[in-house]
Amino acid sequence: MQLYTCPACGARLYFRNSVCGACGTAVSYDDKQDAFVTGAVPCANVDRIGCNWVGDPGADGLCRSCQMTDVVPDLSIEPNQELWAEGEVAKRWALANLARWGWFGAEDTGQLPAFHFKAERTRKGREHVTMGHADGVITLNVAEADDAIRVHNREMLDEDYRTMLGHLRHELAHFLFERLADDLAFPEAFRALFGDERADYGEALERHYADGPRAGWQESFITPYASAHPHEDWAETVAHLTHLTDIVDTAAAVQVAWPTAASVPADPYATTDAEALIVSAVDLGMALNQVNRAMGLADLYPFVLTDTVRDKLEFAHGWLNRRARS
Repeated sequence: MQLYTCPACGARLYFRNSVCGACGTAVSYDDKQDAFVTGAVPCANVDRIGCNWVGDPGADGLCRSCQMTDVVPDLSIEPNQELWAEGEVAKRWALANLARWGWFGAEDTGQLPAFHFKAERTRKGREHVTMGHADGVITLNVAEADDAIRVHNREMLDEDYRTMLGHLRHELAHFLFERLADDLAFPEAFRALFGDERADYGEALERHYADGPRAGWQESFITPYASAHPHEDWAETVAHLTHLTDIVDTAAAVQVAWPTAASVPADPYATTDAEALIVSAVDLGMALNQVNRAMGLADLYPFVLTDTVRDKLEFAHGWLNRRARS
């Protein structure tokens, strides 16, 4: 994520800012300009969830991100509103990242995803919420914005990484697959590397949860879950591509230097050199792992990327980086 500048005084702003800490000016993020502005009408959700994007008068005052949310949790039950707000922060971050590649921004005339933020706690009692993507709709359980619940789920499912931002990137990857599949060249190229996504998805997941990941998954898949089915392999790969691109972009923005054998891309979202991007990101991850260990924290990026996994990351980068290809 880039750093931004206050249009009133030139001080530094961060993506979540709604007020400049230096001069006190109210600011809003304009996704069309990828910049903060003053004097704009804020999103209609500014008071409910603290949305700091510019609102669209033609869409009931909602910003582009909030327009994509069709379902919200039962806000009469605490702390659903707070958890929904955190989920929307993660969504705005993920969408702003993808817009750098040309996806879902103002210039994208294709289908946009719809989001259903649901809660297990409702006035009618507890409801089971299954997170996932189906037919352009991404369903998220707002409980995953709660640190304690998320840590519990991560340990229960034996996952190395689990965040609301990670969930969004994973589910958005499923939606991006559907968009890319409109290009007749994509499915054939995809199947040559990831396998045939037409294999029965339900049976594959049942087998995965009953028997665990396939033997030797570490050689070809970025996570155990990726080995369940080609669709999940793609979603996990794309999620990790966005993780890696974002940490390089953010580190460069805050002027962090790290030892790497690659040439760090000047703009990680514009580069066509996927190999340099991935190598510099992995080297950054290793450096940050050491920093986290110095604080007694878990590794920031606890993943090993084999040659096969890197090939998949480069494939995904080639198809997703629309700006670099245009």
